Amino acid sequence: MENALPVGWVRGEVSNLRNQASGHVYFSLKDAGAQLSAVLFRGDALRQKVRLRDGQQVLVFGRLSVYEARGQYQLVVREVVEDGVGRLQQEFEALKRRLAAEGLFEAARKRALPALPRTIGFVTSPTGAAVQDFLRILLRRGWRGRVVVLPARVQGAGAAEDMVEALGAAERLGGFDLLVIGRGGGSLEDLWAFNEEPLVRAVAACPIPIISAVGHEIDFTLCDFAADLRAETPSGAAEHISSGFVAAVERVRQLGEELARGAESALDERRQRALQAENRLRLLSPAGQIEQYALRLDDCANRLGAALRMGMQQARHEVAAAAAAWARVSPEAKLEQLAQQVGAFEKRLLSVSPASVVARGFVIMRDEAGRPLTRADAVSSGQRVQAEFADALVPMRVEQ
Repeated sequence: MENALPVGWVRGEVSNLRNQASGHVYFSLKDAGAQLSAVLFRGDALRQKVRLRDGQQVLVFGRLSVYEARGQYQLVVREVVEDGVGRLQQEFEALKRRLAAEGLFEAARKRALPALPRTIGFVTSPTGAAVQDFLRILLRRGWRGRVVVLPARVQGAGAAEDMVEALGAAERLGGFDLLVIGRGGGSLEDLWAFNEEPLVRAVAACPIPIISAVGHEIDFTLCDFAADLRAETPSGAAEHISSGFVAAVERVRQLGEELARGAESALDERRQRALQAENRLRLLSPAGQIEQYALRLDDCANRLGAALRMGMQQARHEVAAAAAAWARVSPEAKLEQLAQQVGAFEKRLLSVSPASVVARGFVIMRDEAGRPLTRADAVSSGQRVQAEFADALVPMRVEQ
């Protein structure tokens, strides 16, 4: 099949466009009766001057190939030439111009959104990811209020009618401060229900302020222009709704802190004033006057005592100085000095006396007459001698 069909040109409308991180571009080409998968590989994609987008009418050159993993035919595109705006895009632009000419999108028609909505209605599919993202953001930011999901189909035949009915139900039920209409992202065909004229007119005519939160940041629908505010995503709508609440909570916290600081400051000031008044009353009262006079009397007594003590100390110093001068010229000092010198001589004499020598452990040998024996040759065998110890004389006889 691949070899049987030559390369050639194919005209169609771009749909389900996907730009991969690898640089490859996947999309579908379709017309009123058929659809064909196509791929533009990275090398070819970098050469193209045409930037593909959903709803764009293009003329592509390529060859047919088989994607074996799925057993699916696809067109491997080599060249892309823009071939005018696609049918859906043409319808979108035509309806947008007509409704704008009627003034449906004028800023003067838009209602101000409540700063702190308490009850919010969300027109969307109850099983879609959009409502889960919306609720998750509100919970994460601590929003307090009630969210009512108004179930409706958001894609395919009859989806626009479902959403028109949901808006009407919200109006009949009442009690809603704000409405949100939206869904997650998708192709132009997936989001087409939000471009249908009955729904766009219902959004513009709704008496309740309404936010349009359809698709991703790059997705625009006519409901975005008709609503009072466009949010880039359902999560963005939740952040916008909760921003007023978050700001109010922060303001209340700041006011509470300022009030506490102000009250504490005022109390401190009142305490200081009361303390000052108490001190003044204490000083002016009779008891206060008596206390002041008592303090002055104590001060005078202390000063008088200090003066007397200083005078007595000075007199003592003078007496001591006179006594010292008298001691220097009196005979008693001379006599005491002579007595000290005699005592010193006495100690020196005692230190060299025989008794002092014996007392230090020495022995003095004496003959029978008591004379000291100073030499060994003065002693003969059989001679009687005396040994003088510190405590007694011991008689002895020389043997040899």
